[in-house]
Amino acid sequence: MNIGFIGTGNMATAFIGGFLKAGIIEKDQIFVSDASSEALNRISSRYEGLNTSTDNLKFLSKLDFLFLSVKPHIYEPVIKQIRNSVSENTVIITIAAGKTRAQVLELFGRDLKLVRTMPNTPALVGEGMTAVCPGDNLSNDEIDQVLTLLNAVGKTEILEERLIDGYTALCGSSPAYVYLFIEAMADAAVREGLPRDKAYSMAAQAVLGSAKMVLETGQHPGQLKDQVCSPGGSTIEAVTVLEKTGFRYSVMEALRVCAGKSKKLSES
Repeated sequence: MNIGFIGTGNMATAFIGGFLKAGIIEKDQIFVSDASSEALNRISSRYEGLNTSTDNLKFLSKLDFLFLSVKPHIYEPVIKQIRNSVSENTVIITIAAGKTRAQVLELFGRDLKLVRTMPNTPALVGEGMTAVCPGDNLSNDEIDQVLTLLNAVGKTEILEERLIDGYTALCGSSPAYVYLFIEAMADAAVREGLPRDKAYSMAAQAVLGSAKMVLETGQHPGQLKDQVCSPGGSTIEAVTVLEKTGFRYSVMEALRVCAGKSKKLSES
């Protein structure tokens, strides 16, 4: 299995590292192209033994899977450059926000095996959540192979493409909300006298542990919340303030506007 990347940004780096760590492929099965020699030097120094080139066309005939890992605004010129050289047997995987399968296939000018994906930044530490929208012309084996690759940097979920904007609000953008929550908790802890460095690490661990409780116990988040809220205790006092100041509504409204913006980006 040969895997190619056009573009060497954070996500490409995360995927390459995940594939190698999981032992899915060897370094000599990875082919990377980028217009920047400096970018290629950086990724080559990190993962010595990769096949690299500044020519996007050089490796295309060898590839079973091709990740288009350039910024969304570069998709059009890159696809115009490679569209006549990509094999119909190569599975193309996109990771760009706002680029629908229909839009990408229109740029290629023909029907190809195309999978739209949307990872989030925790993929950089192997804890990503990636939405996967495969085309109807992929075989089950090909879809399984795509999932195996993407699961190397976290978890995956196959979604209908019409749900991608809701996913973007829920998972694609949510690391920013969580970081804001961690920062606010740490600031409050500093106000109570805790050292800032310890406040950040403890707040982050509290969020990590709470997330694992939801995933591993299978209990409803409301049940888990109730287990922490002793009658007449300090936690229920804090929850009362969060409810009074519109915490739930703020989160729900933030996701609503985020999904709306994501939809507009896809239509532009």
